[in-house]
Order: sequence, then structure tokens, then C-alpha cells
Amino acid sequence: MAETLSYSMPLALTGLTFAIGIRTGLFNIGSEGQVYMGALAAVAIGSASLSYAGHAHIALTLIGSALIGMLWALIPALLKVYRGVHEVLSTIMLNWTAYYITMYISSQVLVDPARPEKTLSVLESSRFSTIVPGTTLTGGIFISIATALAYYFLISRSVLGYEISLLGSGIDVARYAGVNVRKIMIYSFLLGGIASGIAGGLLVIARPPTYAIYGTLGNIWGYGFEGIGVALIGRNNPIGIILASILYGGIKNGGRFMEYYAGIDSDLVKAINGLIVISLSMPELFRILGRLVRR
Repeated sequence: MAETLSYSMPLALTGLTFAIGIRTGLFNIGSEGQVYMGALAAVAIGSASLSYAGHAHIALTLIGSALIGMLWALIPALLKVYRGVHEVLSTIMLNWTAYYITMYISSQVLVDPARPEKTLSVLESSRFSTIVPGTTLTGGIFISIATALAYYFLISRSVLGYEISLLGSGIDVARYAGVNVRKIMIYSFLLGGIASGIAGGLLVIARPPTYAIYGTLGNIWGYGFEGIGVALIGRNNPIGIILASILYGGIKNGGRFMEYYAGIDSDLVKAINGLIVISLSMPELFRILGRLVRR
């Protein structure tokens, strides 16, 4: 169970990125690149010797990851609002841009001289310690839950959340209600970037034992894309996304046990996992498509 929770921790955050976009009427799939940039910022800040920071080093690292993720999300936001570039095209391109930037910096700039297959490990002062001995579950899970709850209250109890829902109902509806469409679109991208940036930071400072990025990006790859499935399973509701991320983490970890202990081929395990995720995602996907057709 602890390993399942550890794996689901960043998925809840990347699922929020997609969910916020859908609620605004946007198909934002830029979470993958924002995770890379957040992880990169976490290594850069977390490995720096900040003697004056003390116990605030963790907070500074997460804030840096959130800011970098937000700034990376600002690019497709401005392209969408001021140049009319569709968010799917811009975010896909930026995902690959972030991938190669992270690959280069991880292997050439922040590389660990003693272990060139990974970056520098973050310092002890910027690490979350494990809360279950012998597992990779750390205190970072509380950051994920707190962030998801904050987004829930933002969406359901704030003026900004109401305006986001109005824009998701249609641009004409939002304009008739006096919503600043450009501003809300930008806010939607920025909120998504913050969540994914924090996810990238947690993948570094809350994932023992290395607390670093591997040169292949294998320990941070795929979380942005998998967050889309988590958001659909959770019906794009932050509370549902928390529960869906735990379910998805259980599916992934269960798949590993099927490979190791039952000897089932890895491709078959992935196919079964994919069918489960698709089946659970279909109701929300049909709802989104139906709304788009009506609009």
C-alpha cells in the first residue's frame, strides 16, 4: 500500500493540470513538460548549499519547482490567447522541448561527477524523509493531498472557480456574464503549471533513495501523460482525482507483481492495465465529447 501511495503522489497533481484545463474548455496536455522543468528546478535548488535556508530549504525547492512549471505553462497560454495557437499543438511541442532541455542539463550541467548516470542528489535539508520504513513513501504525499484540496476549494468556492466553469460552458456564455476570457484562460494554464511543477519537484525531493534525476529521465518520464487518465477516472474533480490516483498507483504496482511473481509477460500486463484505465475513463470522456458537440 505504501508503494502505491508513493507512486500515486505526483499523479494526483498532473491530473489536476488536465482537469483545470477541461473545466476551462481547454485540452491542456502540457503537464509532461512542466513536470520535467519542475524536476530540473528541484535538482538545481535542492543541490545548492543554502546554509541560511535551514528547514525552509524544502519550501524553497517546491516554490522554485512551482514557479518554473508556471512559467513553462505561460508560453502556450500566451500563444493561445494572443496568437490563436491551439493548446494541443503548442503543449506537445513544448513537452518535447522540455524533454531535451532536461536531458541536456541533466547529463551535461547538473551531472553527478561520481555517478554520471544521474544528476546531483539534492541535499539532506531539501529531502522529505520516509514515513514508512523500508518503502519510498515520504511526507511529500501530504503536499499532494493539500494541493488537491486547495484546488478543490478554489474551483468550488471561489469567484475564479466560478468564472472557469463559465468559460468551460462556452466563450459566448462567459462573455455575456462579463468574464475576462483571456485572463481566465491564462489563469487556467498557470494553475495547471503550478500543480505539474510541484509534481516534478516531488519526484526528486520526495522519492528515495537517489533524490535525483536519472540521465534517461526514466524516474520522471510519463507522469504528465498518465495524469490525463487519472483525471478522466476521477471525473475531473480534485477529490475524485486523489482517489483515482491511488487506484491507478495500485494498478501499476499490481502489474509489477504480476511480472515478478506470476511470470506474466510485461506487454500483456501493460495491455491489461491499459484496458482497465480506458474502461474507467470512458464515461467522463463521453461527457466531455458530448459537451464539445453541444458547444
